[in-house]
Amino acid sequence: MFSFLPSYIFPAITDISPEFLKDRKITLLLMDFDNTMLPYTENTPSAELLLWIRRMKDAGIDLCIVSNSHKSRVPDFCREYQIACVVHAAKPGVGGIRRAIEQQKADRKHTALVGDQIYTDVLGANRAGVSSLLVRSIHNHNFWLKLRHLFEIPFIAMARKRRVK
Repeated sequence: MFSFLPSYIFPAITDISPEFLKDRKITLLLMDFDNTMLPYTENTPSAELLLWIRRMKDAGIDLCIVSNSHKSRVPDFCREYQIACVVHAAKPGVGGIRRAIEQQKADRKHTALVGDQIYTDVLGANRAGVSSLLVRSIHNHNFWLKLRHLFEIPFIAMARKRRVK
């Protein structure tokens, strides 16, 4: 489905609870990396993010990072914290998302993708037939990221009833 509207909106990735996912029968959570989990400019996760990862794993939610990145920081992070990953995903294309689902032996009906960008993460998730979870960018540190966010505001406004508090 070609849609820029997220299934759900959260303030941050750490606001997504295992209970929320389980209530919706989500067993695999695909995650964008840059500006969703960590700022572009950092490599060290916060204690809050590490606790959230542990809670997800303890609840039986499978995690897989699906990133468009070509940098080694994503696979390095995944190795260190034992998280599956697919890089060079080319979102909003669906190939990387499908590879992650196949790699994790999951069903797209039980999969969600969380990210900070409507034009890549949300659109890619919707096109792949998985639930799309939008979070606020951690840090829009340059002009282009700020401009992109301005163009996303109308879609966020249209989806305002999908906010989860």
